[in-house]
Amino acid sequence: MAEFPKELKYSRSHEWVKDNSDGTYLIGLTDFAQQELSDLVFVGLPEIGDPLEAGEAFANVESVKAASDVYSPLTGEVAEINEELMDAPEKINQDPYGAWLVKAENVTGSEDLLDSAKYEKLTEEEKAKES
Repeated sequence: MAEFPKELKYSRSHEWVKDNSDGTYLIGLTDFAQQELSDLVFVGLPEIGDPLEAGEAFANVESVKAASDVYSPLTGEVAEINEELMDAPEKINQDPYGAWLVKAENVTGSEDLLDSAKYEKLTEEEKAKES
């Protein structure tokens, strides 16, 4: 069963956003996304300073099942990347809300994100379509 922490915001493309309250935001893959992808074997991250455009791919992940783009839920700039994931992509499977992909700054567009209840409803609708 996927988790939906209430303190986070979510995108329709299954990324989570954490407001660090200092002008920066962490972005990662949701528990639902990592369950759908299964065992991750590779993470491709952007460079520090790269622009982020809401709705545009900024990273990619590969699992034993498929390769997928990761879409930015925000517009801004990459302030930091989680280099740990380059050597250990499985950390996303083990702790999706601890294994952030990038830290973003100079952010706009966060008002378009979903709260946990709306995101949980979205995932339930997607699961229903699959079955």
